[in-house]
Amino acid sequence: MQPFFAKRFAKVEPSFIREILKVAVNPEVISFAGGLPNPAFFPNEALEVATAKVLQDKSNGALQYAATEGFGPLREYIAERYRTQHGMTVNPDNILITNGSQQALDLIGKVLVDEGAKLIIEEPGYLGAIQALSVYQPEFQGVSLNDDGPDLNELDALLAGPHHARLMYGVTNFQNPSGLSYSLEKRRAVAERLVQHNVLMVEDNPYGELRFEGEHLPPIAKLAPENVVLLGSFSKVVVPSFRLGWMLVPDWLRQKITIAKQASDLHTNGFAQQVLYSYLQDNCLDAHIDRIRTVYGQQKNAMEQALLRHCPGLDFTRPEGGMFLWLRLPEHISAMELFNLSIKQNVAFVPGQPFYVRPDILNTARFSYSGSDAATIEEGISRFGKVIREMM
Repeated sequence: MQPFFAKRFAKVEPSFIREILKVAVNPEVISFAGGLPNPAFFPNEALEVATAKVLQDKSNGALQYAATEGFGPLREYIAERYRTQHGMTVNPDNILITNGSQQALDLIGKVLVDEGAKLIIEEPGYLGAIQALSVYQPEFQGVSLNDDGPDLNELDALLAGPHHARLMYGVTNFQNPSGLSYSLEKRRAVAERLVQHNVLMVEDNPYGELRFEGEHLPPIAKLAPENVVLLGSFSKVVVPSFRLGWMLVPDWLRQKITIAKQASDLHTNGFAQQVLYSYLQDNCLDAHIDRIRTVYGQQKNAMEQALLRHCPGLDFTRPEGGMFLWLRLPEHISAMELFNLSIKQNVAFVPGQPFYVRPDILNTARFSYSGSDAATIEEGISRFGKVIREMM
């Protein structure tokens, strides 16, 4: 038949990263492209025990339909971590379990984004958010991301006037793609502007617990709780395949988000929620995360040292946690052209252009260190260094 599509999907592009990963599956390719957790830390045996425990309890309804908001004990567990880690006053009723934080972005779009609505996003910004929110046809407004957070002068300019954006999206800790974090001063400054201008921020925080340097900083949600939807995920600290994330929403938004989720999927996988909760009850999550942080910190250091050896003079970020660092190439070098040459040497990374809503910046690139050991990083960066030296 003759194909036809909704107008809102006309400008929604496929995930550039997912397309690259199709190339990077070749076992000969050293891939720094995917933001994938290291499978060495998946707690297989503990999850096997948790699964058996849930199935043996015939009274818990694990195989039945579940509540839209999510498994109550799991929501209470998340609320308690906010209380103990950040001193936040969190009611578990304000936590909604989602199919990863990606679904949370879709629910935000459904409830809050009209066609043509202005939406402030960091540049570079998380590609998954750009893709998810593009479905609802907003007018993206980019704000430059400095080493300590968004450029406040640019943000103030976007918030000037009576018809400014009412929604902002950002990743405050070890941002995807840059690895950068908001300083405490920037968090306070953004919180003040959210309240002053009646703006809602979607604060995405999937990497916050993966800090291996420096001090933990409070979420902006703690500083302006009525003006922030805070997203979290178990994908980076337990397993990604469960697709279990959550959103902490203010009271005024909770009912609408719940209705949107009912319309989307009725509820997130209830069995996976109970298995995860059983695992969390019987194992120390903090000890598990400490092991991940230690190794990721070592791998990050290995990548930094390899870049200094093989790509002297190249500018890159120095993240204090997370899974990524960001390369700023000389202006005359196209990251896409560099990728095409690098993949011929069996090295993959992500060119930076798709992370911008103003796609005229061509000389940046994202590298992930989380899935590679030190020897693999050394070999991959050595190959990459030869390619970039030839281009320069």
